[in-house]
Amino acid sequence: MTTAIWWIRRDLRLGDNPALSAALQAASHVLPLFILDDALLRSSRLGENRLRFLLEGLRQLDTDLRQRGSRLVVRSGDPHAVLSELISSEAAGAIYAEEDHSPHARQRDARISASLPLNLAGSAAILPPGAVLKNDGAPYTVFTPFSRLWLGVFAAGGGAPIPPPDRLNTPESIPGQPIPSMPAILQSTLFPPGEREALRRLEAFTSGEAAGIYRYAQDRNRLDLDGTSMLSPYLRFGMLSPLQVARLAWRAIQSAPDSHARKGAETFLNELIWRDFYLHILYHFPHVLRDNFRLEGIPWVNDPQAFQGWCAGHTGYPVVDACMRQLLGCSWMHNRGRMIVASFLTKDLLIDWRWGEKFFMQHLLDGDPASNNGGWQWTAGTGTDAAPYFRIFNPVLQGMKFDPQGAFIRRWMPELANVSDAYIHEPWKMPLAEQQEAGCRLGINYPHPIIDHAWARQRALEAYAQAKTS
Repeated sequence: MTTAIWWIRRDLRLGDNPALSAALQAASHVLPLFILDDALLRSSRLGENRLRFLLEGLRQLDTDLRQRGSRLVVRSGDPHAVLSELISSEAAGAIYAEEDHSPHARQRDARISASLPLNLAGSAAILPPGAVLKNDGAPYTVFTPFSRLWLGVFAAGGGAPIPPPDRLNTPESIPGQPIPSMPAILQSTLFPPGEREALRRLEAFTSGEAAGIYRYAQDRNRLDLDGTSMLSPYLRFGMLSPLQVARLAWRAIQSAPDSHARKGAETFLNELIWRDFYLHILYHFPHVLRDNFRLEGIPWVNDPQAFQGWCAGHTGYPVVDACMRQLLGCSWMHNRGRMIVASFLTKDLLIDWRWGEKFFMQHLLDGDPASNNGGWQWTAGTGTDAAPYFRIFNPVLQGMKFDPQGAFIRRWMPELANVSDAYIHEPWKMPLAEQQEAGCRLGINYPHPIIDHAWARQRALEAYAQAKTS
């Protein structure tokens, strides 16, 4: 075969890339192609900053390709039409792509493979759907038994990462289009796009006895600490191989200097297994993108004004508002924050999880259909392996536990910057004199709570009980 197309989708990297490797083995010339899919660009769930991150990632990939005697060809339009034209004009013998598991991707690939030589290699998951099943062939819908079998399959798999190619031969004459330009990413220094930065972060997080992975179990829930890996946007677009991340987590477990460090690495690997679990759930039960997996009939209130207060970080509960301001400020939110704000929306405000899930997809750099949906349904108590319906986070206690001195709140809520530790989590309890001294008048500089948590908790319990009995 003279020419093969490497169709890049969610694998913006050269290292540890099975689709690229398969294309290089099959053909003497490889055409790296990215298609700006009209259907995805028109989606109401598309986040502008996520699109910016993608486009900047494509620029970085193009730079890396040019250093290897190649370049990225970008086209816009319907993928079937674009691929058909290139197959014809370049006499390409095959298309190689990494398998994606979302309903849209599966339908698109089925349509294309019906008439074009599409070959899928590798997976957006660490272990692809179908690799972790019950003895009767049914998919798991509970995480714990899934994770046990996952670990057994992964430990037996082994395999070394695929090194990036030294050189790619790409035909010179193929026309493409410039990668679109958009205004700079908000606080782009938080997540510089590209494989090089992703690998640097991965190395820093997993290597050495002082690596962050070894403190992960104790630090990951603290909003005021840099206790997470900060790798999620890179995993979302495949600037990192998820399998490579899992291998390094496994290596860290084996080489941990003590039991505490080992627990940290095991906890991080467990989060990667959750990522796979939600990908598998979406593959086997695609209706979860639209519907509850279970527990229908919740009498949602769906107050638009309360929803807007939540979106803007104006609920009157400092930790909720700080987390929402973090999302609006840098298009990312700490995982503990995601659980806090999701619980507040679905349980305190009784607003349908789909409202919040869509808002997240419109704002998160790492917005991923499977993980985002799984996390929201877990918190709402409607998912496969959901939290008990009676688990309702107390926003005051969550703030006290995971931001004890209020450092995170003050960072994202300048109107609360001078509030004392005694009131930072409950500013509505401040005497008027202290409000004036702190420059934070309730109802003027910062809102009163939009709902009483104790009352809202009881209302949620009754609403969920009603759904369970019906």
